[in-house]
Amino acid sequence: MKYKRVLLKLSGESLGGPDGQGIDEDMFARYASEIKEISLMGVQVAIVIGGGNIFRGLSGVKRGFDRVKGDQMGMLATVINSIALAMSIKGAGVEAEVFTSTPMEPYARYYVRDAALKIMEAGGVAIIAGGTGNPFFTTDSASALRAVELKADVLLKGTRVDGVYDSDPEKNSNAVKFDTLSYDKALADNLKIMDLTAFALCKENNMPIAVFDMNRAGNLVGIVKGENIGTIVSSQ
Repeated sequence: MKYKRVLLKLSGESLGGPDGQGIDEDMFARYASEIKEISLMGVQVAIVIGGGNIFRGLSGVKRGFDRVKGDQMGMLATVINSIALAMSIKGAGVEAEVFTSTPMEPYARYYVRDAALKIMEAGGVAIIAGGTGNPFFTTDSASALRAVELKADVLLKGTRVDGVYDSDPEKNSNAVKFDTLSYDKALADNLKIMDLTAFALCKENNMPIAVFDMNRAGNLVGIVKGENIGTIVSSQ
């Protein structure tokens, strides 16, 4: 096993099914099955989920929302997704608990690192919702923060593409995929893997980022085993 403790970042849009909107029960069940598989292999799992399938703060600003209030709405959207995923994981037979970055009892437990670690070390899944708890920070930043804080071996960024390319593969048929990439090259080439705050946090703390297609069955299991899947961004 290459990775024993992971932080899995999932986008809200990926949980919204084909149109990226709302809650797609089938997608939640698929993800829960994959997460269960690595958990039963002994991998300690923490998860951070976006909320873009329900509400995205920045898009709200374009429609006249105050940025702070818009971001707060986005953070609440991540809590809805996290509760739904926890229910799916529990339904699959693995313990899961939702933590939130701001107090939100009785819906979830207030996040304390040691409490989340205790769940993970006991074979359960810790789902950390609510972003960082602050406006102007994305769930990418939250996932980088939690990965470093929990001393994960890797930050797994599950997306709908199979890795990082030198240009948009949907627009350029000649786009080249990277198997490995250094932080410096990713920054120099402006490859938008995560937002700059998240990326800087990973680089400063030498936290590798694995970008992969979460929607391809078996990819999550393969990547924790060390198979050549997606793109690994590291200090090299």
